Amino acid sequence: MQRIVVGISGASGVVYGVRALEMLRALDIETHLVMSKSAELTIHYELDQSAKEVKALASEVHSVRDVGASIASGSFKSLGMLIAPCSIRTLGEITSGVTSSLLTRAADVALKERRRLVLMVRETPFHLGHLNNMVAATEMGAVIAPPLPAFYANPKSLDDIVNHSVGRALDLFGLDAPDTHRWTES
Repeated sequence: MQRIVVGISGASGVVYGVRALEMLRALDIETHLVMSKSAELTIHYELDQSAKEVKALASEVHSVRDVGASIASGSFKSLGMLIAPCSIRTLGEITSGVTSSLLTRAADVALKERRRLVLMVRETPFHLGHLNNMVAATEMGAVIAPPLPAFYANPKSLDDIVNHSVGRALDLFGLDAPDTHRWTES
């Protein structure tokens, strides 16, 4: 079975991580979830779900404090890691290599093992330090994939926009999420 590590940080847009878990479940992909404490708070403010309900969507949940978890090791095989949303703080820890939690340690592992790391950076506007961190992450092998709407898909709802952004992020792992509209193919 294929598996992906899903990280949810505390930036606005936790719906992207939740939708990724839902889509990956539909694709029968094993998911290993790690959420920052700020993500759990943001879930409370942004969604009609509890952190417990979000955790129930994952195959396995790891505490953000458990730096000895399986996903903290390069011997843990996966397609890589998606952080959705990825806060600027999380991005900064990843690019510095100074990780303070399982969330950023797992991302560091993805990079060192040359696995796919997709960062749905979700804060704006950016100053030069943010942009430099995005360049550094890209140079290290990560993919910066901010959740930007594609209007060629003719979205009718916020759900359509979220589904498209997450579907495109999953494309980066070679996964074909259902209902992802593609230019000239939909």
